[in-house]
Amino acid sequence: TRSWRAFLESGPQSMIEELSNQIGNFIYLIMALVALWGAFCVIMVWTRVASKSFRSETQQRQFLEAIEEPLLKGDFDGVSELCGNDPRAMVQMVQMAVTNRNLGYTKVKQLLLDRFERDVLADLDYRVVWVKPEIAAAPLLGLLGKVLGMMGAFEKLASAATVEPSELAQSISFALITTALGLIIAIPLVMAVASLNNRIKHLEDLISVGLQQFLDLFREVAAKQK
Repeated sequence: TRSWRAFLESGPQSMIEELSNQIGNFIYLIMALVALWGAFCVIMVWTRVASKSFRSETQQRQFLEAIEEPLLKGDFDGVSELCGNDPRAMVQMVQMAVTNRNLGYTKVKQLLLDRFERDVLADLDYRVVWVKPEIAAAPLLGLLGKVLGMMGAFEKLASAATVEPSELAQSISFALITTALGLIIAIPLVMAVASLNNRIKHLEDLISVGLQQFLDLFREVAAKQK
């Protein structure tokens, strides 16, 4: 094409400058993708945590109190009806215990602990790990942009007897902008991951308390069935 021929015929200096511009645009694009993907992963994990837990210990206690009477009476269908299709982890574990009640208290307890560890905590930790590559990549891309910008500035100084300040400012501003963008992307993601870890720890503590309360009730039911 005409633009490609013009690029080849423009001389070494223009070719280097054009190539630097193309690399700069590519770095901006990659940084934008890193920021979007990091934000997407954070939102996804945040939503996942919210869907797995009660908003407060009071709400969880109210749920356990609601199932206590039918559970102690042996009305397992009533307990399942109260659980419904609720996706929260505590509710799902109650449903699992009722479904597998014939295994006995000890096996049901181990089953619930294993499922909670594997299907809830391990799953959330795995999803949080998705954000960490973006935290590492953003500053590195910023550093790459800084190096390229300074290389462009020194190239202009070395290739001309007199250099306009505006020409140097373009390369230096690119170096500074990419460095700042890398930090702007990484810092909020670091804070978001810390917040997610706190929410996951709160979820773990909340469910551990609720699970112990439920298992105490379930042990009474299992003892009556013997």
